[in-house]
Amino acid sequence: MARNKVKLAFISDESKRRASYIKRKRSLIKKVTELTTLCDVPACAVISSPFDSHIDVWPNLEGTKNVIERYQNSTVINESKNVSHQRFIMQRTAKARDQLKKLKHGNREKELNLLMFEYLQNNNISYDLTPEEAKDLDKVVGKMLKEVDNKINTLD
Repeated sequence: MARNKVKLAFISDESKRRASYIKRKRSLIKKVTELTTLCDVPACAVISSPFDSHIDVWPNLEGTKNVIERYQNSTVINESKNVSHQRFIMQRTAKARDQLKKLKHGNREKELNLLMFEYLQNNNISYDLTPEEAKDLDKVVGKMLKEVDNKINTLD
């Protein structure tokens, strides 16, 4: 026989609420016990009762302290794996900036190569170069000459 789906809402009758609390607490502790037994996972449960001042701790206070300490120590050790949203965005921004810098550098080299080939074909450049552009073009020409010399030397 199938059970009816329980509607999740506050139980206004205190005796029914207490009965539900006791049943669900028992099943929660059973699930935690099964998890630790079947999967060999250190786990604990801390349940604060609204009906009395007693706090239920499973398996015991010492075991619970060990699990919590282990968790706290692991979060300190594995902080590099646990990335916050802000840190993640900062890392992505830094990567994007590096990638943009590399792309700009690559584009600049391609522009200078095109400028050099334009000069070689027409024996003049269609616009005036700034001193900085002339230095960069000189570097590209020097680099190309070295590559040509290296190729000639390897062929000899």
